Amino acid sequence: MLKLTPAERSALRSEAHALDPVVIIGDAGLTPAVLKEIDSSLNAHGLIKVRVFGDDRDARIEIYEKICAELGAAPIQHIGKLLVLYRPKKDAPKERSEKRGKGLREVTIVKPSPSGTKRPTVSKVVLKGNERVTAGGNIKRAKKRQTSSKKSALSRT
Repeated sequence: MLKLTPAERSALRSEAHALDPVVIIGDAGLTPAVLKEIDSSLNAHGLIKVRVFGDDRDARIEIYEKICAELGAAPIQHIGKLLVLYRPKKDAPKERSEKRGKGLREVTIVKPSPSGTKRPTVSKVVLKGNERVTAGGNIKRAKKRQTSSKKSALSRT
């Protein structure tokens, strides 16, 4: 179970005030499917509310403690049938897909003065994925792939 200071718990309580319950525990109780859903919600959001249907207060407290123990979450607040849980989100590195282009990038272009006696001009430019800088310092877009008119006529028939 995760331990938090009272100041951290208070800040998370105020943050959770505007949240709606993302998981609802019904008459079947705390099933493995419900635990899995709570785990995925904690991974996605970090701070969640869980609503427990049932009038037995001791059963709700037991569910609350079991969730925190099994999932490594910190108990933030238990008001009535609402449980507030917190677990820091895991920072998963995002994989770049091979299909996408390079995206935006900043390039510095240095052009010598025409006379050669003055300082060169330096400019920073943001390039899109399909653009490149030529040897002369100009920006060019990649050309569209050429298509054969004969092949496209054959495919239409």
